[in-house]
Amino acid sequence: MMNPSSKNPCRFRPGTAISGKWHRKEYVILKELGNGANGVVYLVKSGNREAALKISSDSMSITSEVNVLKSFMKARGQALGPLLLDVDDWIAPQGMFSFYVMEYIRGPGLQQFLFQKGKEWIHVLLLQLLNDLHLLHQNGWVFGDLKPENLIVAGPPPKIRCIDVGGTTMIGRAIKEYTEFYDRGYWGLGTRKAEPSYDLFAVAMIMVAAAYQGSFRKAEGGIGQLLGAIRNKEELIFYEPILANALRGKYSSAQEMRDALLGCIAPPRPKSAETASAPKAAGRPLSRQTPLKSKKRSQKKETFFVISVMALLYFVYIVVQLT
Repeated sequence: MMNPSSKNPCRFRPGTAISGKWHRKEYVILKELGNGANGVVYLVKSGNREAALKISSDSMSITSEVNVLKSFMKARGQALGPLLLDVDDWIAPQGMFSFYVMEYIRGPGLQQFLFQKGKEWIHVLLLQLLNDLHLLHQNGWVFGDLKPENLIVAGPPPKIRCIDVGGTTMIGRAIKEYTEFYDRGYWGLGTRKAEPSYDLFAVAMIMVAAAYQGSFRKAEGGIGQLLGAIRNKEELIFYEPILANALRGKYSSAQEMRDALLGCIAPPRPKSAETASAPKAAGRPLSRQTPLKSKKRSQKKETFFVISVMALLYFVYIVVQLT
């Protein structure tokens, strides 16, 4: 049942049975979920239960990722990453492999979820993500390869979850894995040292990517191109100060960025009666289009107000559920 691929010794066909050397549990491969430099992830079945299994010929890499998952569980149960189910070795005909088994998280990817439900959900989900990152950072880790492809929205209620912890790195060390668009080093805006600000740069880029429905090409690079991209999207202009601070590495913690984002999406204060009733400037006759333009502006403000209120209510609901 094995695939005799010389490029990646961890590639196996569906139906292959992986038996643990120490715990004697057996997992049957259903399909491949993803692969990278440090191994391959499969959807497997053990009895009546489905799970995700990552296998590698590099036992040190597996040990490192297992430590990350344990840190996730220590931070807050299953909120951050997949729940770790098993760790073992497999003696295959072609050699020894190390593997771990984790919870299989069902749900659409972040970009797919936003396409289906609407871009306004990005604020709610990023508030969740920043809270989770803060807990991860407090436990001494940086996620590293943070990008939409590594984020799934499970639920209901919708809850953002991190998958593929292969890039997670201990604070102070060099980032192990990264994706150029979400990497501050690629844009010339910082080092690849594992620190909270590295993840926060990626969070800002995730928000930019959501507005553009994907990444865009690097031109001159640097803060100039990124700020220009933010100013070219109406849904990003409102958050420019927060995004700029994250891109420049100004936030010392995920909690600080989360508080700034939460304050930014709070409903705007209503205009005072004096301002609302102020007369128009004299001597300028109103055109026929003026009432229509005013109506459109009013509708946009009402829409923004409703979305902001919904986001805040949903955030309160999530907090209540998690505490």
